[in-house]
Amino acid sequence: MLVRDEESEDLFLCSMPGKFKLQKIRPIVGDLVEYTPSHGKTGRIENILPQKNLLKRPRISNIDQIVLVNSLVKPKVSTYVIDKFLVLSEKAGIDTIIVFNKVDLLDDHRELDRLMEMYGDYYKIILTSTKKEIGLDQLKDVFKNKTSTLAGMSGVGKSSLLNKLDPKIGLKVAEISSRLERGKHTTTHVELLSFKFGGLIADTPGFSNLYLGNIAQDELKNYYRDMKSNEGYCAFSDCLHLEEPGCYIKELIESGDFCPERYENYKKMYLEIEENFRGGKAQWQ
Repeated sequence: MLVRDEESEDLFLCSMPGKFKLQKIRPIVGDLVEYTPSHGKTGRIENILPQKNLLKRPRISNIDQIVLVNSLVKPKVSTYVIDKFLVLSEKAGIDTIIVFNKVDLLDDHRELDRLMEMYGDYYKIILTSTKKEIGLDQLKDVFKNKTSTLAGMSGVGKSSLLNKLDPKIGLKVAEISSRLERGKHTTTHVELLSFKFGGLIADTPGFSNLYLGNIAQDELKNYYRDMKSNEGYCAFSDCLHLEEPGCYIKELIESGDFCPERYENYKKMYLEIEENFRGGKAQWQ
């Protein structure tokens, strides 16, 4: 297991004591450990420190932020995928920055304007293009002196962005399937990369599906920032914003002050959680 020393930034190939194996404990990317160096660049892990946070997909701990990369063409990412990921990151208590990549391929910017309106009030948004070198300085500022993870569906251009930020990284990039408009998994594992402008970034395998895990239906609303900011105005304190009378969120939708697409995604997730629970795929905690 590779351990990066915080002071020297040298990498040490460390072994795991038997006590960890017996307890089936194994560090994941991002974990902070105490280790004892031995000969050369080898060592032994002595202790795994408590995690300040944990994201299950991609599986990584102790990160400061998630940069969620999406594209509007080749492949086009749905807002349902975006909203599901945002819910999972809110559940984990990790701030998310939204990137819309490949903006140079857009013929019509109305779709982009719509998405900016959907998310711009509650999340930082960066527009990028590797071909036109748009937004790269903004990304560097976001990543600088922080531990971040880059997430997104396969083919949205995560590795291409990182190669542009630091060409020495040399990550593998694959072409998009013209028939399926889907990318291949060029990144197969999670690895923290060190960048010359300061900061650690994890390039992660692209996901094709997101599982809502142990999120209960009645807590889902807590992970919608636009719902959370308007809580307390419904007739009932436990309002789920579905069929209850006196729902303030429903009033906002009717008045055009709450995005109806975000709301439809909320209802879809609510039903998905219910189906997972009925099918025995989740245990609510």
